[in-house]
Amino acid sequence: MIKTIVPSIGKILVDKGWTMATAESCTGGLVAATLTDFSGSSAWFSGAVVAYSNEIKMSLLHVPETVIMEHGAVSEETVRAMAEGVCKTMGVNVGISLSGIAGPTGGTPDKPVGTVWMGWHVNGETYAEKILFSGDRMDVKQQSLQTVLEKLHKFLKES
Repeated sequence: MIKTIVPSIGKILVDKGWTMATAESCTGGLVAATLTDFSGSSAWFSGAVVAYSNEIKMSLLHVPETVIMEHGAVSEETVRAMAEGVCKTMGVNVGISLSGIAGPTGGTPDKPVGTVWMGWHVNGETYAEKILFSGDRMDVKQQSLQTVLEKLHKFLKES
């Protein structure tokens, strides 16, 4: 699926004259690495921020400290701010963000291991979704990668 969806994302972005960037926490740059595995991605992919710490989320992605304090790093409010912030930082039309608990540690009753919030900022509109994935750490990261790109593709086709 990745082999077909990434070139399609790239074509849509090029056709629209848009560029994109990623803001990743739990995936540690996996999305950016996957996008740049494709030749020609420099025409539409500008860069990434791997914001593993809250300090980086706040300083580079403009996530307000109050958002993290009130809602946590793994929340709808945080990924929305991350997606919008990476667009501002990188000067792009499209930003995607991920923050979650890949495990095996770090889960809580409210946010168990496998909880991932994803955000998309597409040409002025911001979307967010929480998904609970299963499996080990790499399974959660791979499922997050697949899902965030599938949904991005859908949003791009609709915009």
